[in-house]
Amino acid sequence: MDDKEFSELADLLYPNVKDIEFYLKKYKPRDTLGEVTRLGPSPTGYLHIGQLYQSLVHRLLANTTNGIFYLRLEDTDGKREVENAGNIAYEMLKYYGLTPDEGYRGKEKEIGDYGPYVQSKRSEIYHAFAHELVKRGRAFPCFCKPKKDIEEIEKVRDEELEQSSELKLHDPCRNLSLDEIKEKLKANQPFALRLRSTGDSECTHKFNDVIKGEKDLRENARDDVLIKSNGVPVYSFAHIVDDTLMRTSIVVRGQEWYQSLPVHIEIANAFGFAPFRYAHTPNICILDDNGNKRKISKRKDDFADVRFFMKKGYPVEAVLEYLLTLLNSDFEIWRKNNPDKSIEEFPFEIKKIGVTNPLFDFLKLNDISKTIISKYSAEQVYENLLTWSRDWQPECTQTIVDNKQNLIEILSLNRGGDRPRKDITYYSEILDLYDYVLPNFRPKHQFELGQVNKDKLIAFLADYNDNYKEVEDNQTWFENLKNIAYKYNFVDNKTYKQDPQSYSGNIADASKFVRIAITDRTDSPELYSIMKIIGMDECKKRLNSLINILKK
Repeated sequence: MDDKEFSELADLLYPNVKDIEFYLKKYKPRDTLGEVTRLGPSPTGYLHIGQLYQSLVHRLLANTTNGIFYLRLEDTDGKREVENAGNIAYEMLKYYGLTPDEGYRGKEKEIGDYGPYVQSKRSEIYHAFAHELVKRGRAFPCFCKPKKDIEEIEKVRDEELEQSSELKLHDPCRNLSLDEIKEKLKANQPFALRLRSTGDSECTHKFNDVIKGEKDLRENARDDVLIKSNGVPVYSFAHIVDDTLMRTSIVVRGQEWYQSLPVHIEIANAFGFAPFRYAHTPNICILDDNGNKRKISKRKDDFADVRFFMKKGYPVEAVLEYLLTLLNSDFEIWRKNNPDKSIEEFPFEIKKIGVTNPLFDFLKLNDISKTIISKYSAEQVYENLLTWSRDWQPECTQTIVDNKQNLIEILSLNRGGDRPRKDITYYSEILDLYDYVLPNFRPKHQFELGQVNKDKLIAFLADYNDNYKEVEDNQTWFENLKNIAYKYNFVDNKTYKQDPQSYSGNIADASKFVRIAITDRTDSPELYSIMKIIGMDECKKRLNSLINILKK
């Protein structure tokens, strides 16, 4: 076909559209000197942990360059779309303090001058740009029946290899004449729009990825689909159009898109657009049963869903800080030297993102989370617990409200100082960790006596219970326990007899079983303070309960 025929074909396929110059003038270059970056989730499910990881990159990149981070909803896959998924994704970004500066905002009105920021509302724009490519002779209608599934695609591929020992990269419909196309259109045959590739798969050129560095990139030589037969664009086409008009300065995305880079570059070249700067981040992985790395899977891994961490009650700061350890190798050194600074003060550099796929490490995340919670005041931990409960475990909210004082007191023990207590990993475990300060706590008292004589233990606990009274300080409490323990040989009697006031030797069995009676645990914060929080009557009741169990 000649230029005149290409122009006629463009008008046949996409009539009554505006010239692309209209959109290029409408969406003017931004006046910011910083990076303009975007996240483009598909509303096909929950927000993936990898997308939160990406969002942190976008937010930090915009912050450190005085740029803009915007959100675009890429809802072109109608068959897989999940109701309300886009709004959920936006709300999760807000929850983690990664709210975009402009763009799609869920149920709220979008912000910005470069919208619509929802791809399903941009059809007229895509058709205008499709018209332009057809007019330039760089795209053509394909009337081939789409393959039904992956098995059929693989079957056709194998047949092509048997016939020619190489894949047919060019679609047969690229050679249809204008008259043949008119006949098919007249018969209402559906068509997809394909790129008329001019690339040579044997040729390579240098490409500099912001993260991966300079690489040899093979040219695209496939007539890839640009717009499906239902008029909806595929990612490759929509990406070039949208990021051009929205004036994206750098495309940050997962490395799974790196293999598609050649076709994206060719589409941009077909329009005469300068290629974008690309930064392909590594994918967060885990080890499979065979010890091999694999990408975190929506189907296999429950923590792929960002709501997993929200439901558990991990602090926002812990999740973001852990993700930063995966992004910049020097973050941990910075954190060690700046233990109290916000991560927003970290001098993030996108070029320092590693090229190796990092492994998700729950032990490391948990350690970070414990450290962060240990720095909060008891009142802050309590308020965070209450907020978490209202969102994720409302049936426990009233218990938390009714026992505010007890919970704050137990959370206050050994908090602060150079070596604060680090026993809380996330908020969902607090009630289980400290259930013994709740008035309806009923110990199960499942334990091993070991070498301790049962009758001696019963006599000790009964004596201790009869003489237990609340005292004002830990030292007096300890002296009382020590004196009764001495009577039943739970101390080194010889050493104790020589200097009972300064004796602080082994009374482990004595304190162990008092601790079990009160908390149903062999390990807890300071026992004296716990007993004071619970109160004398409740302590005596629990001691008596253990005595009765031992007597059976």
